[in-house]
Amino acid sequence: MNDVLVRAKGLRREFGNGQRPVVAVADATFEICAGDRIALVGPSGSGKTSLLHIIAALDQPSAGVIEWPALGRAEDLRPGPVALAFQGPSLLPPLTVAENVALPALLAGTAEATAAAAAQALIEQLGLAEVASKLPEEISGGQAQRAGMARALMGEPRLILADEPTGQLDRAAAAGLMDVLFRHVEAAGTALVVATHDQAMADRLPLRWTMTERILQTGTSCTL
Repeated sequence: MNDVLVRAKGLRREFGNGQRPVVAVADATFEICAGDRIALVGPSGSGKTSLLHIIAALDQPSAGVIEWPALGRAEDLRPGPVALAFQGPSLLPPLTVAENVALPALLAGTAEATAAAAAQALIEQLGLAEVASKLPEEISGGQAQRAGMARALMGEPRLILADEPTGQLDRAAAAGLMDVLFRHVEAAGTALVVATHDQAMADRLPLRWTMTERILQTGTSCTL
C-alpha cells in the first residue's frame, strides 16, 4: 500500500464563541497517500481553505484527530515535506520574487547558489523572468500567484496543497501554470490537493472530494 501521508478522523473546525459558532469543517475523515491527485471542490464558504490549513498544520481542528504518518510531526512539515500555495497574498514584502521563490530551499539548508538556480528555473517556467528582481508590491496579483506556486514547488515536497491556484489568472496563464504544476508532481511523485472552482483544473485530477454543507465527502484515496 502507498505511504499514508495524512490521516484524519472526525475533523471539525469552528470559529467564534457562544451558542452559534461558525462551522467551517464538520466531520471530515480521509486519507491522503503518496502520489494522490485530488481536486477539492465546493462552493465558496464551504470550508476548503480551512481544511487545507489544517492539513498543513497552520491551524488546529476544534475536534477530531489528524496525523502525518509518513511525514513526521506537525512542527516539521514546513519547510520540507508539505508546501502550501496560498489563495491570497503570501510573498514576503522585503524580498524580491526570486528571493521569495528560493526561500524554502534556503530554510531547508540548500546552498545559496543551488537554491537560486532552482528558483530561476521555476521562475522561467512560469513566465516570471521579467519580474524576478521586483518586489511583491511591484507585480500584479496574477504574477504574485504564480510566484507563490513556484515557491511551493521548491524543495521537492512530498505533498503540495494549492488553494485556488488559478483564481487570478486568465485562461492561457492558468493552463501554463497547470502544465508546470502537473509536470513537477508527476516527475517527483508528489501528492497534490487542489482547492479549486476551475473546472479545467479539477478535470485534470483523477480524484475529486466535494465540500457540501461543510462536510467533506471523499472518494477512494489510498490505492494498492
